[in-house]
Amino acid sequence: MAYYRTLDEGATLRRHFRHADEEDGLWHIEAVIPGRGELVVVEQVELTSASHLHRYSREHLEDEHGGLTDQAVDPEKDPLEPIPAGEFHQVWNR
Repeated sequence: MAYYRTLDEGATLRRHFRHADEEDGLWHIEAVIPGRGELVVVEQVELTSASHLHRYSREHLEDEHGGLTDQAVDPEKDPLEPIPAGEFHQVWNR
């Protein structure tokens, strides 16, 4: 938890992405770039095909539905679509 807090509070550059999963869920993520240059997810939200919302962040790392990814993301390799920050926050605040 302290690791994600440090990343989140110290971030100057944030990137936002969307990703559709195999079960017709839609994931939105906010990632930051720490010193090593990789994108680390600090917030993610899943909107399931049944319109359920699952949010994960440093305050809520995991639950019975899933959890905040602990893997860095790579937009060149991962099926991620860049989105505006406003789109991410609109879904996050639903």
